[in-house]
This record gives sequence, C-alpha cells and structure tokens, in this order.
Amino acid sequence: MTDAEHLLAALTDHLVRLGRASTFPLTQVKIQAGDVALEVVWDPAGANGHAAAPVSAPAAVAPPEDPESTLPDGSFTVCAPTVGVLYAAPEPGAPPFVQLGDIVSEGQQLAILEAMKLMNPIDADRPGRVARILVPDAAPVEYGQALFVLEPC
Repeated sequence: MTDAEHLLAALTDHLVRLGRASTFPLTQVKIQAGDVALEVVWDPAGANGHAAAPVSAPAAVAPPEDPESTLPDGSFTVCAPTVGVLYAAPEPGAPPFVQLGDIVSEGQQLAILEAMKLMNPIDADRPGRVARILVPDAAPVEYGQALFVLEPC
C-alpha cells in the first residue's frame, strides 16, 4: 500500500468516526489522495429538508462548557493536542491511567489519544490532583478540547 493509500485509509476511518459523532447527517464527502484534499459537508437541514434535532449527549458526558471559566484558583486543564479518540486505559479491560482524586506528577500519563492510528500519550504538564475528567473513555475529541482539570496539591 502506498503512502497516499495509507493516508486515504486513515482519513476515511477518521471521517467515519466524525460522522458517527455528528449531530447532523453527512451529505457529501470528497477525499483526494494526490496533493491530499478532504471535503466534508454536513447538512443541518437533514435529508428531509427539516432542521435536524440535535442529538442528546450521553448521560455520562457533561454539556460543553468552558472549564477555564469555572476553575478554582490554581487549577488548570490538560487539553487535546490533536483531533482523535481518547482512551482512559492502556488497553480494553485494563484499569484507567488516572481516576478522580489521583495525585499525578509532571510528565505522568493521563490517557491515550488515538489520531490516525497513532497512539499519543496525554501527559500532565505539571503536578496536581485530578479534579475532573471531562471526556469519557473512547470519546472523540477536538484539537484544544479540555480533557482533564487538575488542581494544585
């Protein structure tokens, strides 16, 4: 398989995940391997011409908020360095890297972010106590999205 075919396969896989996570139906997809191009169109009117009702978030997922606006003094967020799928444990069935209340040191792994078949560790950039876990296991995340809130300890 050529590099372009690998890239095309990875983009297609990621696009399927984005489509599943979207509140609106995908209406058009264009992927081009030469000089790499990707075009995705979501239709907020839906296939029937009526506005699609937003999909409710699962009960375990809090509605989007700006965690920075509600942080206690000294607390900070750990954010996603890229788009991908967040995994709380090193493999299915294994205990999570961290749980609420855990004290972590600088550089300690908090989760794994899978992006285009690459597993990227998500590490604490400074020590703290895990105050909030903002994203559930195996959930898609966006670039810059807050994943964890750590408070000083």
